[in-house]
Amino acid sequence: MENLFSVRGKTALVTGGSRGIGLMIARGYVEHGARVYISSRKKDVCNAAADELSAFGECVSLPADLSRMDEIERVIEELRAREDRLDILVNNAGATWGAVVDEFPEQGWDKVMDLNVKSIFFLIQRCLPLLEAAATDDDPARVINIGSIDGMRISAFENFSYSTSKAAVHHLTRMTASRLAARNVTVNAIAPGPFHTDMMAPMIDKMGDEILGEVPLGRFGKTEDAAGLAVFLASPAAAFITGTVIPLDGGITGAS
Repeated sequence: MENLFSVRGKTALVTGGSRGIGLMIARGYVEHGARVYISSRKKDVCNAAADELSAFGECVSLPADLSRMDEIERVIEELRAREDRLDILVNNAGATWGAVVDEFPEQGWDKVMDLNVKSIFFLIQRCLPLLEAAATDDDPARVINIGSIDGMRISAFENFSYSTSKAAVHHLTRMTASRLAARNVTVNAIAPGPFHTDMMAPMIDKMGDEILGEVPLGRFGKTEDAAGLAVFLASPAAAFITGTVIPLDGGITGAS
């Protein structure tokens, strides 16, 4: 039982791991003894985040623009050169775009869908050999997709492609879970609510009190909240869970 919630000795790749919820999750894994690779588009930011996390354990920077297939291929090749197995894949890299329905541009649709949905599918696909190499009947490999409560309800913001992409992430989670269970790979999703992140900062600045008023628990999410759920889903305690979408929102979708 003392190892029930452990990720010590596991290897993880966290996309979008240089800031926001990705950084929170990466830090949780590093501090709990996993070797963690983080990837994000800006090389200097990714390297700085890896250096910061390396103060607590093992963290390696693999910067890439994961909206591009050639960059996905390059990251996986770099990972394969370093590792022969991957226990945990966290698909967190994402983007948003805001515009009223009359003015929403094609660029804002394609950019968000490519990174938030397409890249998740192809990262799972390309990582499968490494995930299967780590997987056992008793301890499956884990894929954790980061969705959003905006994919579960009508958003208060004009973020048409973002909300649609996150609903797609939730369904992709269920579909890949059904196909990969026989290969000892579980797939689950976390659907965060309001956290203090760079992506949410403009919205919090504009209407923070209104956003907070929707949260039954009366606060924004913290690092410990995101890290704790991600560690749980990657630990032996969650070995019998797959195909779930878990809101991490202080009760917005479940208690209000």
